[in-house]
Amino acid sequence: MGAGQSSRLERMTSPTRKPQDGVPAPSAPERTALDRPAPVPPRRRDARLNRDRLILSARTLLAQHGVDASLEAIARQAEVGVATLYRNFPTRDDLVRALYDLALAQLHAVRGEIEAAPTPWDALVVYTERVAEWLVADPSLPPILRRMAQLDPSARPAAEFDGFIASLVARAKKDGTLRRDVDAVDLAVLVTMVGSLGSLGDGYAGQWRRQLSIVLDGLRAADAPRPKLPGRPLNVKDYQATVHGLTRRAARAAR
Repeated sequence: MGAGQSSRLERMTSPTRKPQDGVPAPSAPERTALDRPAPVPPRRRDARLNRDRLILSARTLLAQHGVDASLEAIARQAEVGVATLYRNFPTRDDLVRALYDLALAQLHAVRGEIEAAPTPWDALVVYTERVAEWLVADPSLPPILRRMAQLDPSARPAAEFDGFIASLVARAKKDGTLRRDVDAVDLAVLVTMVGSLGSLGDGYAGQWRRQLSIVLDGLRAADAPRPKLPGRPLNVKDYQATVHGLTRRAARAAR
């Protein structure tokens, strides 16, 4: 091998080269996708769908039968096997906790809309409307909340939200739009009463917005304007049909 060939070979195989003037030394090669650790594979789509179906089924049956609803019936209505239910929720209380966590997430998601309201009174209206609508749409919430209180009486995950509503009540009193003898607990009780219409069947559930407006009128300061009530009241015939429908359903459930 000649001197020229030897020099060229050394330059090709040498691990480092002295940089020439104005030419930076080569940097370490970038890591390729093959060098990086593989991402954790996502939960299979069908497994996610099964869990979602179980959640929907549990909400329906807990609304009808409380937290003692049959787990086998929940799986059957979700069109999955009982083993799939236990894979997702090893115990009944695991299922209740999952439903509770979802409910809290939905409640806290409303906070931004409440904060965006232009006045304290408008914020209270948004709060009562969203919570009442939430309770009417999902009648399983009261039994879930009662069960969670039994499982952990000291837990207060909604305490921060409670404080937020209490501050709104104080501001609405200060600007004269809310009567001064009302507090945040009154609002919680009233909105729960209106929300309970969801557990009484469609005849009552369809009236929740009108009934809430009547409640809100009672909360306004004495000299505050009262807007027209939404919707229409049930006439006597509709009301009687609703009552008798509920009675027949109760009779069937008692057999």
